[in-house]
Amino acid sequence: MKFNKICKDIKDLKIQGSEAVAKAGLKALKLNHSKEAIKKIISLRPTEPLLQNSIKNALKFSSLNQGIRNSIKHLNNSEEIISNLSFKIIKNAKIIYTHCHSSTVTHALINAFKKHKFKVYNTETRPLFQGRKTAKELISKDIEVHMYDDSSMPEAIKNSDLILLGADWINSSGAINKIGSSIAADLSRHYRIPLYILADSWKFKNKNLKLELRSSKEIWKFKNKNLKILNPAFDLINKRYIKAIISELGILSFKEFLRKVK
Repeated sequence: MKFNKICKDIKDLKIQGSEAVAKAGLKALKLNHSKEAIKKIISLRPTEPLLQNSIKNALKFSSLNQGIRNSIKHLNNSEEIISNLSFKIIKNAKIIYTHCHSSTVTHALINAFKKHKFKVYNTETRPLFQGRKTAKELISKDIEVHMYDDSSMPEAIKNSDLILLGADWINSSGAINKIGSSIAADLSRHYRIPLYILADSWKFKNKNLKLELRSSKEIWKFKNKNLKILNPAFDLINKRYIKAIISELGILSFKEFLRKVK
């Protein structure tokens, strides 16, 4: 796959999920590692610190190939560690709610299901319906999924035992994830259902990055001078709603995670 094609697929969301984006970015880096290329790769998804940190880590090594291998090894190892740690939480749940798509979350659910049976409730996640990707991955492994439209999120959450969400990045205020995640966090508090974030520690960047506002055409292609369509891609899960962050560093309270990751 050519460098420009990978970059376009990352930019156009044909490659989805932080881990997949990071690995694709590393593949692009191997094809072209000029200063201009590195700058382009890092700027493709400004709200993805995992991509940025994976590239920066790879560039620390005297051998680029060794650096790329090291970053990929970190990503793969982290996902396995998080999956194993998550089972300690999942093993007591009968119904688990999740929103959007996170390969870290689906990996943890699929691995846990081998030892403990449960159902998953999820929301479709408009306007790009990433929740469908989650559902397809889970049902292919015989996990029963109940999908709700986004407006029915309260109904899905109030009947769940546990909420597992991924994150695109984490800063000192909380975890930033797909739009709608902050509503799930509010509902977790209202219904007293514990919410956990499953994320690689390389998603941490203690900076208030600008939240991405995506094309209005993803919602509706209709145009009228009196109509303005807003399409924010992410929102913030306030740290006070997070029971713990499960990363390769362990199952940690938000405060403990910040202390370790810094």
